[in-house]
Amino acid sequence: MSLTGGVLAVLPAPPAAHGLLGAVLSARQDGTDEPPVTVPRAPAREAARRELSKRMYHEHDPGLLQRALDRLWDWIGSLFDSASAATPGGATGLVVVIVAVLAAAGALWWRLGTPRRSPASAPALFGDRPRSAAEHRAAAEAHAAQGHWNQAVQEGMRALVRSLEERALLDVRPGRTADEAAGEAGRALPAHTDRLRAAARDFDDVTYGGRTATEQMYHRIAGLDRDLRRTRPEPAGTGHVTHRGATG
Repeated sequence: MSLTGGVLAVLPAPPAAHGLLGAVLSARQDGTDEPPVTVPRAPAREAARRELSKRMYHEHDPGLLQRALDRLWDWIGSLFDSASAATPGGATGLVVVIVAVLAAAGALWWRLGTPRRSPASAPALFGDRPRSAAEHRAAAEAHAAQGHWNQAVQEGMRALVRSLEERALLDVRPGRTADEAAGEAGRALPAHTDRLRAAARDFDDVTYGGRTATEQMYHRIAGLDRDLRRTRPEPAGTGHVTHRGATG
């Protein structure tokens, strides 16, 4: 409003005035002595909500992923704060505890290796096509020369068991597992029982348990194969075995 010749003149409402603001300005500019229009609370709140829901007010809002990450970090922060309050030494004490737990877990993993998965029923040691001990042994050596330790361990164990079958220390039985072969061979050659069981365990871990073989595994099995070929069981009742020169 402006003062002209002592009379108040009403200025027109600016073009940008609309909605609630326009209603209020119109009420104040109608030249009457009536009080300005009072908008009820509920319609005013709804009008404000509609106005603030316009896209122009939300162009710089964080996206859905950012909001989710913010909530995650807030939750982690609150969890850390709660744990710090309950741990002697506060946040520093909690960090020390976490580092100690991680160190212990790493030591166990290093000591025990990859967890072994025992199959429900171990498949047969040999495949469908029978091969001689010499053939399995040659295949194991070829794999070892190329650094394929999984295959070298598998073929080395097959060579060992096939050799015992060829010497009639084990019956030729299709479908025999590595554990069964080790148990039966251990009864015929008791001095090598522990090494036979360890070889069968390595074979099962590599073949069915998902463990990666090592060069040491292969050399243990190959060495056992050589020792068994030099071992001759005594007749029943003698309780010991004798060694002879290696056979081909």
